[in-house]
Amino acid sequence: MAIEAGKTGERTAKIRLGMVGGGQGAFIGGVHRMAARLDDHFDLVAGALSSTPEKSLASGRELGLDPARCYGAFEEMAEKEAARPDGIEAVSIVTPNHVHYPAAKAFLERGIHVICDKPLTSNLEDARKLKAVADKSSALFILTHNYTGYPMVRHARELALNGELGEIRIVQMEYPQDWLAEPIEQTGQKQAAWRTDPKQSGAGGSTGDIGTHAYNLGCFVSGLELDELAADVHTFVAGRKLDDNAHVMLRFKGGAKGMLWCSQVATGHENGLKLRVYGSRGGIEWTQADPNYLWFTRLGEPKQLITRAGAGAGTSAARVTRIPSGHPEGYLEAFATIYSEAAAAISAARSGTVVDPAVVYPTIDDGVKGVAFVEACIASSKQNGAWVKV
Repeated sequence: MAIEAGKTGERTAKIRLGMVGGGQGAFIGGVHRMAARLDDHFDLVAGALSSTPEKSLASGRELGLDPARCYGAFEEMAEKEAARPDGIEAVSIVTPNHVHYPAAKAFLERGIHVICDKPLTSNLEDARKLKAVADKSSALFILTHNYTGYPMVRHARELALNGELGEIRIVQMEYPQDWLAEPIEQTGQKQAAWRTDPKQSGAGGSTGDIGTHAYNLGCFVSGLELDELAADVHTFVAGRKLDDNAHVMLRFKGGAKGMLWCSQVATGHENGLKLRVYGSRGGIEWTQADPNYLWFTRLGEPKQLITRAGAGAGTSAARVTRIPSGHPEGYLEAFATIYSEAAAAISAARSGTVVDPAVVYPTIDDGVKGVAFVEACIASSKQNGAWVKV
């Protein structure tokens, strides 16, 4: 069943949503809009959708927005929407990384909830400054590490946190792609251009774009906290300014070990996010390409295939499952789960009630950890793979 934003059996008024970025030609903005619509908790009413007033207005018209609420800059949007009696309650920030900090700050300071794409910011200094702003704000901050929304990822986390795996020993994360195997950023490809530009993306290329996803997923499921890492970060494509491949060894607090591989030049891989977690009593394996299935093995017993909405799937998976078993749910549904969790938290804040403890979403703290991971990878690689505290 889909996640309800209010109390059981009670539907609350839709949350008035704005968006920064995500205009014509953008990829992730459309994904956020679909995710926000899927469980019908949000109503998009305003936007600063592009870097120029003209493009923002044109993008807004395409989406059916009131032209008076299509703003030329996020600063104007934050100020004017905060002053309206029917102003936005939350904003989605779907810009390149370097805009996350100033945009999120502008809305948080006005008490408007922020739903922000990852990574949190383009550098650790801004990440820590944004956390300070968020901690002082009355508004919530939700980071869209959308892979944590998959039902079987939720079940994997339940197994780990309930001790079914025993003491966690090993966490392996990988996220290979091949879409940047050639220098397509030099052809004007919009998504490649900003993701390979350190002024917009930050210090990390593949480490920031997809490495942070893999890292967040491993920590989310295992419940572990990273202590230090050693990284070999490399750029294979000549002329590229940021990394396109990284191998990272991880040491977690408490003694567990990990490995993370992220690559955007791994020919033959489209979006190969995979997670393995091994403990003293059992192990699990999940892959994003087949997200409705989770392999679980108890020590000394045959492997079990647990399916979404099937026998053995736990309560944490069930509460974010929308359709019966055998009907696949995928990327958009997982993304929508983050929006529905955000809606539940925002609705609780709106009514002054305590949010259901089952509600889980990535926070500002997860965002800071992700940016710290990226900067530690770069620092370690510059020291020939030396161990660096995170």
